Amino acid sequence: MKTPAPESFEGQVLALLPSLRRYSRSLTRSDADGEDLLQDCVEKVLARRGQWRGLNLRGWVLTIMTNLYRNGRRGKARDALVALDAAGDMATPEPPADPLERARLDNALNSLSEEHRAVLMLVVIEGYTYSEVAASLDIPIGTVMSRLSRARQRVAERLKADNVITLRRPK
Repeated sequence: MKTPAPESFEGQVLALLPSLRRYSRSLTRSDADGEDLLQDCVEKVLARRGQWRGLNLRGWVLTIMTNLYRNGRRGKARDALVALDAAGDMATPEPPADPLERARLDNALNSLSEEHRAVLMLVVIEGYTYSEVAASLDIPIGTVMSRLSRARQRVAERLKADNVITLRRPK
């Protein structure tokens, strides 16, 4: 299979995949659901490439992914549970280097609302500008700044509250 040229539409979409994968996983809070969302998004982007106006591919694709996620949430029950017997054959993921630290961060991020988490992930992790996030989420730029500030504050408070051991600095 031939790799598309970087300047082609397909090549530009291919270059966005790592960023889209991280964003989809942050939206869904699940690796498997994130991969499904990513696949649905790429499929829709490629099917509707004629609707792209050539200005901001990244913003256009993020908007599609966000809308797919929101529409999918409306259609299915939240956090469906699997019976323990059915989950017996599932593979277990590799443990993180520091499971307690990772768990604290996961809890802090998962305690955020969808809106706050999406803005935090797009700005802090993906490096998008406030105006790009505002355009892709279809919200005012002031709302982006407000949500980002509140998200950072809540994560910091949550991480601080979870820290049971107070460390002293040597004199």
